[in-house]
Amino acid sequence: MTGMTSSARPFLNRRLAEFGTTIFAEMSALATSTGSINLGQGFPDTDGPEEIREAAVRALRDGRGNQYPPGPGVPELRTAITAHHKRHYGLSYDPDTEVLVTAGATEAIAAALLALLEPGDEVIALEPYYDSYAACIAMAGGTRVPVTLRPDEGTPEGTHDGVAHRRFRLDLDELRDAVTDRTRLLLINTPHNPTGTVLTRAELTEIARLAVERDLLVVTDEVYEHLVFDDAEHVPLAGLPGMRERTVTIGSAGKTFSFTGWKVGWVTAPPALVGAVRSAKQFLTYVASGPFQYAVAEALALPDSYFEAFRADMLRKRDVLAAGLSEAGFAVFRPQGTYFITTDIRPLGETDGFAFCRALPERAGVVAIPNAVFYDHREQGAPFVRFAFCKAPEVLEEASRRLKAAW
Repeated sequence: MTGMTSSARPFLNRRLAEFGTTIFAEMSALATSTGSINLGQGFPDTDGPEEIREAAVRALRDGRGNQYPPGPGVPELRTAITAHHKRHYGLSYDPDTEVLVTAGATEAIAAALLALLEPGDEVIALEPYYDSYAACIAMAGGTRVPVTLRPDEGTPEGTHDGVAHRRFRLDLDELRDAVTDRTRLLLINTPHNPTGTVLTRAELTEIARLAVERDLLVVTDEVYEHLVFDDAEHVPLAGLPGMRERTVTIGSAGKTFSFTGWKVGWVTAPPALVGAVRSAKQFLTYVASGPFQYAVAEALALPDSYFEAFRADMLRKRDVLAAGLSEAGFAVFRPQGTYFITTDIRPLGETDGFAFCRALPERAGVVAIPNAVFYDHREQGAPFVRFAFCKAPEVLEEASRRLKAAW
């Protein structure tokens, strides 16, 4: 028959068969169909700095980036990335050999894993993890080995604006025990999405020691580097002893400058690692985001006052939503970083995050994401639900009112 095939083999590559449509697409569609407030997908509801948007317009009008940009990225952006690393962390990179611009951090992750893994290689990732990690490891033929960040139990460590201090913590012994002779790579994310945990200097020092001792590569996703709160500190793993030569660091403009649709990310690493990642990246998008690269170069040079105000604004939004969720009856894990809050729904008499999130739009007019989708061990994430607070305060306040009214 027309449009049919007699082949019994599934169309989708078996490595991707377990993934299907992302939870973000499902929940965003629910938000649209129900007219709910979307606190699921992590995108701001306002644009970033006007002068940076105008820089993109200027680049378009001047004909900069309207044709294919250079494969590694436009020189202005590569130079700006290295200046940013030097200014904020004291790390020196060569813009010509140690920087690669990508179509967002998601492509950087994909290219790095496709380049660095062989079938059968094991990759240790901190669970729960961003869903593209699992898919990219699978596409590369690797085996993912989750090390689970576990929530605090018992009495919280004090309160802030009425919200208890709770966090998810890494068990370093469990991490060490997960390494085998087949381990090729550690995939580290800090500040951590979805839990909001920021790994401490002491924890990262132990991770670095393990990587050096076992001669492991490390891919570190640091896209929320400028969103750390309270007494947390972002420590780039590449700056620790023995790590620069084995670490691929991933950054992104979308999260720092609130232009997520521009899809400008980057990789910094030694020349041999950048060369490997570039070999894979050139057959994915080849190049992308030409005019936006020039604008992001200007964004990275913004004064410290921009980064401080950005962080302070997100901190205020975090506290608005954390308080609202706590008043609605959720147990709140107050994040040290990112723009997501993880909550425990068991105090509401619920245990299944998937069912809870699918019912929430009709029940409360709010959309969230079930954390279980970020776990291999689904039972570990079953009672946890993630909300995004990168929205206008009045939107967060209205969402809080709706949630309080629903219970």
